[in-house]
Amino acid sequence: MAANARTPQDAKEQPMSICFPNESAEYRAARHQLLSRELDLRRQMEAVAAQLRSLPDGGQVPEDYVFQRLGASGSPEDVRMSELFRGGDTLMIYHYMFPRHSQDPRPGPTKGSMATAPLTEGPCPSCTALVDMWEGTMPHFEGLGGNLAIVAKAPIEQVAAFARDKGWKNVRLLSAGASRFRKDYGGDDAQGEPVPIMTVFKRSPDGTMRLHWASELVFEPADPGQDMRHLGTVEPLWTLFDLTPGGRPAADEQLEYGCCAKNAGR
Repeated sequence: MAANARTPQDAKEQPMSICFPNESAEYRAARHQLLSRELDLRRQMEAVAAQLRSLPDGGQVPEDYVFQRLGASGSPEDVRMSELFRGGDTLMIYHYMFPRHSQDPRPGPTKGSMATAPLTEGPCPSCTALVDMWEGTMPHFEGLGGNLAIVAKAPIEQVAAFARDKGWKNVRLLSAGASRFRKDYGGDDAQGEPVPIMTVFKRSPDGTMRLHWASELVFEPADPGQDMRHLGTVEPLWTLFDLTPGGRPAADEQLEYGCCAKNAGR
C-alpha cells in the first residue's frame, strides 16, 4: 500500500461528500448506494486475497519439469522448472493457449510468422491480448519482485517468432511441448484442448516445489449472463469496460482490429 493511501479508519472519520457539476439528487442517491456496494466488494476482495495467501501447502510438484526457451545464441535450450524461480520462492506460470482451442473460429494473423499456418496451430486471440497487456507491466512487476513465465505447447521456435511479430520483449515465453507439465496442471484437458489457467508455485528453503494456487474458477460454469472472470483482476482490458455505461461488449478479443487500422495516426 502506498505511504499516502487512506486507511479504512481514515475513511470512517472523513466521510465522502463529493458531488459533480449539474448532477441530480437521484443520481447522487443512486451513486451512494453503489458506493456502499463497492466498499463491500473491496473488503471482500481483500478478504479473499488474504485467504489465498494463507492457503496450506499444496501438493509437491512431481518432477522438475523441463521446458524449452531460446538461449542467448538464439537456439532452443532446455530449462528446468527449478531454474525458473530465479533464486526466489515464488513462480507464476500462465498456460498460453498456443495452439488455440480447435473450435475457436476467430481469424488468425494476416501477416508475420503465423499468417500462413493452419488456424488451429496459431495462438488464441484472448490469451494473446492478455500477454499484450502484461508486456508493459513486466518491468514494474519484476522490479517489485514478481516472477511470471508464460508457457505454450507450440514449439519454442514458433512461439518466439510470433513474439517477434508482436514486438514482445519483456514477457518470458517458454514451450512445454515436450513435457507433461501442462497436462498435469490443467493447461491441457483430457482431449488435449488448451485451457487458459494460471498456476502459482512456492518453493521451500530446501528446494521443494509445491502448487500454491491455480485459477480453478476457469473450470466452474458462470451464472447466466456472467463472464467467467477466472482471471478478472489481472485483465485490464475487461476491467476498463466494467467502468463504462455499456459494460463488457458481447464480443471476444481479436488478433487484429479493423478499427485500429482505420484510426492509425489520429
